[in-house]
Amino acid sequence: MTTATDQSETDLAFLRRAIALSVVSRDRGRHPFAAIVVDRHGDVIVSRGNNSMPPEGDPTQHAELSAAAEAARLRPLEELTDATLYTSAEPCAMCTGAVYWTGIGRIVYALSEKRLSTLTGDDPENPTMDLPCREVASRGLRPVDIVGPLLEDEAAEPHLGFWNHREGQFCD
Repeated sequence: MTTATDQSETDLAFLRRAIALSVVSRDRGRHPFAAIVVDRHGDVIVSRGNNSMPPEGDPTQHAELSAAAEAARLRPLEELTDATLYTSAEPCAMCTGAVYWTGIGRIVYALSEKRLSTLTGDDPENPTMDLPCREVASRGLRPVDIVGPLLEDEAAEPHLGFWNHREGQFCD
């Protein structure tokens, strides 16, 4: 059995992996987000970077939605209730809904939506919604345990200079 301290260290380690994957997404020219779904034994079921950057990316292919959908294809609902989705940023309403509908029982996120909003500003590629994932999850019949924000400064790094870029040039 894991202790609260062990669980916290595990959470931080998986969040750091998600943050590192968000850098890979940015380096691919995608929005800097990533998510990992981990089973109750600490084994990674799936990890995904963001693939929703217009014009060539599907705008619904957020990392969290893609990871949750793939986890649901790979594991039965009974296993996902004990799984955790680790994500570099607080899931949006769409992604929180995907976590809920796939049955994943826990979300741990790094960067809060509020902090993300200060980083993206009015960038049209991230018309963020001021709707916390806890509020979305609280409306469902099935509980979703939510932990975060954690490691916000680390999670903010990949976003610095990315938003409001034009013609492939990143601003500082």
